[in-house]
Amino acid sequence: ISLLKLPKQRGTFIEFRKGMLNISPVGRSCSLEERVEFAELDKKERIREKFVAALKKEFAGKGLRFTRGGMISFDVFPEGWDKRYCLNSLDHERYETIHFFGNETSPGGNDYEIFVDPRTVGHTVSSPQDTVRRCRELFFSDDTNEP
Repeated sequence: ISLLKLPKQRGTFIEFRKGMLNISPVGRSCSLEERVEFAELDKKERIREKFVAALKKEFAGKGLRFTRGGMISFDVFPEGWDKRYCLNSLDHERYETIHFFGNETSPGGNDYEIFVDPRTVGHTVSSPQDTVRRCRELFFSDDTNEP
């Protein structure tokens, strides 16, 4: 992180979460304006992509996975500990369908593995409001005759 040349960097670059690390080159303490600024810069200069590539090279063969997370960070976790891990708890429940909603559903995103898992029906969404809209469309019928 110290080798990165960014216009701004704002504290808490590595956050320890249960079962994973969240790494933010700009820092988790940045303002919303700084988030947007970094996200735009990242789109042009692929800062996170290059950072992840360097870490993959450095830690090759160590059983780690790296995935994009949100606008300003990426996640690092042990192989097999992606979002599909929770499906193991549901195997005995025998649900007919498990729907998953995520915004980082393309390869390399932190929602990708569970999005494409055959045990789920994946839905790509862009915001919490989009998730609500999609849930209403899928699960709540407008065909009722009630006023």
